[in-house]
Parts: sequence; structure tokens; C-alpha cells
Amino acid sequence: MKVEKKVLEHLTKCYSIVPLKYRKEQHFLVAAEKEDRCLLFNMDGVLVDTIWEGPGGTMSMVQVPGTDGQFLATQRFYSPNDSKESEIVIVTPKANGDWQIRTLVKLPHIHRFDILKRNGIHYLLACTLKSGHEYKEDWSSPGKVYAAVLPKDLSGFHEDNPLKLEVIKEGMFRNHGYYPVMEDGVETALVSFEGGICQVIPPAFQEEPWQIKELLNTPASDAVLVDLDEDGEKELAVLSPFHGDQISIYKKQDGSFHKVYEYEKTAEFTHAIYGGDLCGKPTLVVGHRQGERNLLLFTWNKANRQYQWEVLDKDCGPANVCHLIKDGIDILISANRETDEIAMYRIAP
Repeated sequence: MKVEKKVLEHLTKCYSIVPLKYRKEQHFLVAAEKEDRCLLFNMDGVLVDTIWEGPGGTMSMVQVPGTDGQFLATQRFYSPNDSKESEIVIVTPKANGDWQIRTLVKLPHIHRFDILKRNGIHYLLACTLKSGHEYKEDWSSPGKVYAAVLPKDLSGFHEDNPLKLEVIKEGMFRNHGYYPVMEDGVETALVSFEGGICQVIPPAFQEEPWQIKELLNTPASDAVLVDLDEDGEKELAVLSPFHGDQISIYKKQDGSFHKVYEYEKTAEFTHAIYGGDLCGKPTLVVGHRQGERNLLLFTWNKANRQYQWEVLDKDCGPANVCHLIKDGIDILISANRETDEIAMYRIAP
């Protein structure tokens, strides 16, 4: 792959990235893990607006479907050891570039969340890393997965009238990873934790229960399903264990996943992950935050019938990465947390 890198902005401990449709044009947001800004860029990488100066602590963001620029975001999750005050907020654009921010629900240790749609109903899915702690590196209280129907109108929700959530899975130690996956035309999610990887499927009808399928019981930090070898069935790409140093690929054999590949180098503190098409080819992108701190690309070599890898960028320390397309050009936006860089990579075959 040919890679052209451009540093768009320096943002201390930049972390979360999400596309945002705003004023009828595609944009993207980047927010900080620590107490710092949330920034709005256009697709040329030009800074358009500052959404907030603080409080930061933003692990996840997602646009509210059908809106022009309204989105949900986590705030006040500064680290696994400083996340008791975290919450999901509603961010709404007002006139003259002002952005109204109010609480949707206070949820201690909320790390990942998303909005999934099925049969016209939007669901909020929220994952907590843990459920409490009393001292640094206290992992004795497992995390949970919560869900709720997300109303079309969010104007009535605030700190004194929060969205009500229900627990759909609990007992999940180090409940870290989340990735949306389209499966048989249904929006589903992969949730990765110390107990393995689950695929969470929203109900076909509102009164029905959520479906949760166990895909792997190996401790995992993040995972994605992507058909790298194009045999018609998706492989499971896994970063393990929690904030670990292994990048592995599993294939389904006799109804269960078995490891068929492991990256031969140590990738300390694996974190950023993208699985999907890149320049028309199924691709896995992984970034790790310690050691060599590289941004890596994995594909399937059809001629040699083996997985192969290359380095997209060195010593950058990505926390998260987002794939976008502008004018037919593939773009990766990377929150290079360890170098405080918001970077745009234009990718060509």
C-alpha cells in the first residue's frame, strides 16, 4: 500500500474518532481521553469547530440517526482507575457553532457504546469496563452490558430524567472491546472481555430478548469479524489479552473458531482496530501503543495462500482508527494517543 500521512492537529491523549454528518456534509470528530477538547474536521482534514474544551474523558461517540450533527458521547472516563463519574451525554448543534451538552444517563465506568438498528427500532448498547473500584488497578467488580430502546426524540432527557437502561449481560471482567459487525443484514456487535468474545444481537421485535452468542472463550481486548481470505466466511481477528501484545486470526472449523495465524512479533498494548475493505481489499488494521508503537495492516496473499502484514506508520501509538472515503480515496484517521497526533493517512494500492 502507498501511504501519505498528514498530521491535522495535536491533541493531548487524543482517543475517540467517529464520522459525523453535519450541515448536509460528511465530517469527523476526534476527542481526548484526558481533560481536553473535542474537535470537528471536514473531510479535507480542516478543523471546522471546537465542540467542547472539556471535560474530556471521551471513550466513544456516535451520531444520533437521522439528525444533522447531533451525537452521543462518553465524558469523564479518564482511565480505568478514574472513571466513576463517567456518563453518556447528548451533544446538539445550535446556531452560530454553539453546541448544547446535557446528560443522557450517568453510567460509572462506561467505556464503549453504540446505536444499533433492527426493524426500524434504534437500540442503545452500552458496555462498562467494570462496575466499581476501591483502589488503583482494582478489577474485582466485573463490567456489564446494558441496553435500551433509543427514542427518536431525545429532547426530554437530562440529568434529572435519564434514559433507563437494563442489564442484558453481566459478570464481564475487563469488559473492554467493542466492534459493530453487519451479520446477515442485521446490525450486531462484538464485545470482548476477559471471558472471551460475544456477539450481541438486538431483538427483531422490541418485546423480545437480546441474543448473545459466545464466539470464543479466550481472554480478549478487541476483535472484529472480516472475510480476509474471501472464502465467503468471516475470520475472527483478535487482540489479546486485555491491552495485550498478541494479534491473532481465527477461522471457523466444525462450528467453532480455531487459531490459524498469529503475528510473529510482539505488539505491546494492542488497541486500535479496523476490519473491512481498504482499497477494495478485505483488510485488518491494528495499532499498538507501546514498544514499536506501529500502525499495522494485515491482508491475505492469494498467490501464497497466507496472511501477510506491512507497517503503515512507525512509532505513532494509535489508540483508535476510523476508515473513511472521500472522492473515491481511502482514508484512515488515527488518534495517535502516544504522540498526541490526529493523523490522516491517504491510502492507495
